[in-house]
Amino acid sequence: MDDMSSANLTRQETAARSAAVNVHEIRVELDLRDAQNPEQRGFSTTTTLAFDSSESTTWIDFIGESVDHVIVNDIEVPIEYDGARITVRGLAASNTAVIGATGVYSRSGEGLHRFVDPVDGETYLYTQYEPADSRRVMACFEQPDMKASYTFVVHAPSGWQVLSNQRVAKAEEADGVQTVELAPTLPLSSYITAVAAGPYHRVDGTWSRADQEVALGVLCRASLAPHLEADEIIEITRQGLDFFTDAFAFAYPWGKYDQIFVPEYNLGAMENPGLVTFTEAYIPRGAATDAQRGARANTILHEMAHMWFGDLVTMRWWDDLWLKESFADYMGSHASAAATRFTDAWERFAANRKAWAYQQDQLPTTHPIVADITDLEAAKLNFDGITYAKGAAVLKQLVAFVGAEAFFEGARRYFAAHAYGNTTLDDLLVQLEDASGRDVRAWSKAWLETSGVSTLWLETDSEGARMLVQSDPRPHRLRVGLYDLTDGRLVLHEQVELDITGERTPVALPDADLVLLNDEDLSYVKARLDDASLAAVRTALSTLPPLPRALVWSSLWNAARDGELPAAEYLEIVRRHAPAEENTGLLAGVLANAAYTIGHFVPAPQRDAERDAWLTATETAMDAAAPGSDAQLAWARAFATASAVSDAGTERVRALLDGEGPAGLPIDPQLRWSLIAASATTGNLSEDAIAKELENDDTAEGRTAALRALASRPTADVRSAAWDRAWSDHSLSNDHLDAIIAGVRAGARRDLIARFDDEYFAWIAGTWDSRSIEIARRLVLGLFPGTETTNAVDAWLAANAAAPAALRRLVIEQRDHLAREIRVRAAQ
Repeated sequence: MDDMSSANLTRQETAARSAAVNVHEIRVELDLRDAQNPEQRGFSTTTTLAFDSSESTTWIDFIGESVDHVIVNDIEVPIEYDGARITVRGLAASNTAVIGATGVYSRSGEGLHRFVDPVDGETYLYTQYEPADSRRVMACFEQPDMKASYTFVVHAPSGWQVLSNQRVAKAEEADGVQTVELAPTLPLSSYITAVAAGPYHRVDGTWSRADQEVALGVLCRASLAPHLEADEIIEITRQGLDFFTDAFAFAYPWGKYDQIFVPEYNLGAMENPGLVTFTEAYIPRGAATDAQRGARANTILHEMAHMWFGDLVTMRWWDDLWLKESFADYMGSHASAAATRFTDAWERFAANRKAWAYQQDQLPTTHPIVADITDLEAAKLNFDGITYAKGAAVLKQLVAFVGAEAFFEGARRYFAAHAYGNTTLDDLLVQLEDASGRDVRAWSKAWLETSGVSTLWLETDSEGARMLVQSDPRPHRLRVGLYDLTDGRLVLHEQVELDITGERTPVALPDADLVLLNDEDLSYVKARLDDASLAAVRTALSTLPPLPRALVWSSLWNAARDGELPAAEYLEIVRRHAPAEENTGLLAGVLANAAYTIGHFVPAPQRDAERDAWLTATETAMDAAAPGSDAQLAWARAFATASAVSDAGTERVRALLDGEGPAGLPIDPQLRWSLIAASATTGNLSEDAIAKELENDDTAEGRTAALRALASRPTADVRSAAWDRAWSDHSLSNDHLDAIIAGVRAGARRDLIARFDDEYFAWIAGTWDSRSIEIARRLVLGLFPGTETTNAVDAWLAANAAAPAALRRLVIEQRDHLAREIRVRAAQ
């Protein structure tokens, strides 16, 4: 009953509840023995909650099929349930409530998700809760500041792995059913509890120090076991535990450390202590670049940082979501560079991760890092580029401001003072200020409590005097790199360290061919290149060291997005220098940005020519790359993507599918399905041919890819059927819905889907009310019309002023993206 208004908990009412209710222990019993039966829609869930209360009435959260009985202090009471809240009355100072209910297996990745592997027919279960979906599995107090010790008891088929946050305490088996009781947890918020069950493949390891030993586990579906790179995952895990244990001076507190890779996952990963969940996208079924493995390592370390930032010390409410996400995002890159072989983590962060922050921070819906989150719907949408990437970038500036040792000392004091508790911004600032002696509160007001991104550029007057100018002024500690063009290479001549605060700062900088503002990426700012620097970059970008190169790529992309660098010039620089880009993480971002530029920023009359030029560039670079190299694979993927919007690649696509590719290029499942999708999108692959491809790869990934290819065929009837199915077929899983949406949008064929624009605006309000927020969000974002004006969007916003704030936010953001595209194209 997702349309119940009571499902959207507010900050005010949850604060009142936690002031009145003190929860101690929660015991959850789940009956999953019939999970393999596809006709079994739901599961039995019984929760026993022990809590104190200063009020006679409160509510307990649950969303499911039904509430079957409620017992309060040994007395069965009438059920008062509105689809999201169970009201309990007659409470004493100390209470025990037992709630028996029926939950519903999920296909949207929210709550208890059920997946059947088409390879072997096996059933897999896992939970995903953040921010408020544990109530889909158990009755609970669904707010982060009501921590409790949880004990899970699970009835499941014999032979299954049964996992939760803690180790197995005892297990019994009879008549094909096992009953597993997990050990009680230390105090946890409901959203980071977790359960997984199924015939998962498992690889074990250990991590030990002189005074501590932690059991490690890496798990995935049995059919993916041949592709699981468990040894590397365990190595990264050990390196991370070494690093964080030393850096935080607080022993890993959660006993075991299992990491499970699960299907149809909505996130990259989730930091459930003792049972971290990851998307299966981190298990390549075929070829993978080292940059992909670096991204996986970063995510492993991001989630590991949460064992302290978020799990040990938790924000009181979602306003302070940044207290865990910004820190974890920073620590993922920091620990990758400091403790693993993936020493290029900050380069990838500078060029790719921060692009997400810059984009989000220029939307009309931007917000401070410390946000004003009034309810759960707002919290769900605040897992964004501000909370993650901007927060991490700003923390990098904080480290430059207070010094690394003071920063980590402040973190150590923070953990010691607030272990197993809940905090707000001020709790952290106290520790950082004491450790550093710096005015961290003023820094916080400038960086954490404001929104927007500054743009920084260099001006030189007629007499040669230089001035650093910034819009939306903020205090920056940064370095300016001065590079000389020598023998065709850009070489660092000097670095100048500066503190700037106001709009205009006079600077004495020697002459240089390239003046790189914010060298070393210490601050969060859009740094522009002056004309002379841009000329040097056009000549010799690829000769720069990796981090300066990443910063230049980032600067060029921001200038193109802002319409200051014409799209054609940006694309010409990419075609010239991307084939020489040695860092595949940077290359992948550049290739994606180039494709986006063609589709969104190039004016329509020039678009076909730019598409053909880009297709040729990707094919040429693919053929020229070293056989078997990461670059060859990256260019091949870019060629497949480009082939979906240009018929000129048809023959080469067919040749690649027939195995006639450049030496060393693996036509693995991912690349093959990308080529198939391209061929289907351009009308060169029939339904029967797609079905034959599926016969050869009848896996979960293959079925999803086939759905996309089928929906991509360029006929009005196919696109119309896909459009209707996306909105109306509630049996689609989250991944399958994404595939259908991608098919509708394939090939940028506005001529096939423009007629649906009015229907989109007729659908979205009802969809938001009737579907889960995860599914509704995908539909609202994925099917937003790519019109040539904002008139229809403006009309809907004007007519729907009372629509839910979270829905309006999504539409407003999409309108802003559209308006930027129109503005940038017009500026060409």
